[in-house]
Amino acid sequence: MLVLLPPSETKTDGGDGRCLALDSLSFPELNPVRRKLADALAELAKDVPASLSALGLSERQHGEVKRNATLWSSPTTPAVLRYTGVLYDALGAGSFTGAVWERARHRLAVASALFGVVRADDPIPAYRLSGTSALPGFGSLRSVWRPVLEPVLGAIDDLVVDLRSGTYAALARVPGAITVRVVTQDAHGRRTTVSHHNKAHKGRFAAALATTACEPSGPEDLVAVARAEGITCEQTGDTTLDVIVGG
Repeated sequence: MLVLLPPSETKTDGGDGRCLALDSLSFPELNPVRRKLADALAELAKDVPASLSALGLSERQHGEVKRNATLWSSPTTPAVLRYTGVLYDALGAGSFTGAVWERARHRLAVASALFGVVRADDPIPAYRLSGTSALPGFGSLRSVWRPVLEPVLGAIDDLVVDLRSGTYAALARVPGAITVRVVTQDAHGRRTTVSHHNKAHKGRFAAALATTACEPSGPEDLVAVARAEGITCEQTGDTTLDVIVGG
């Protein structure tokens, strides 16, 4: 099973790993595009105003440009520990140890505007690039990633649980992947997609899947794992699940 997480705009600084080496990342077929984007991002960082414009940042976020300037020389840390924010707080990967970490590092992957997709323990530096950015000379990242990323994700034989946001799902489709909605349900059974706290609930769901001792092979197993962790979950189609939360 592979649980495909969305990235986060916010990331931790520093790390204990050596500087970025693309050969150390999973899915090496993506390395040519990774290198082009990383080189372009580092070069763009030499022009702070142009970087702020291309990345959709404000003047107060010039520190994000500094991160890009040192992409190739700054220390790395495992991807699932690099990203921060509501989803990653709920995931709690920093507390995984022993057999739990071994399961999680094989099961979790993170979508990335810069790297396409990385596994949980792939060593990456801090950077700033979102799925909606358009680097000079590249056009949309969808046009850059889709031709190379879709074949890679489509070749994964394991069950794929796709928790990506719409922006990152647009970079590459994954046929047959299980998609998950977080919804509320009223007294009449009507369901409404949750926007507030959506990430927290997806983080809890991802944690349940990443750490379970069983090996889910289909949506029924995913529902069982979620319910065992106190998460109300229901299969709504061949490849769709609803996580149902309080209103």
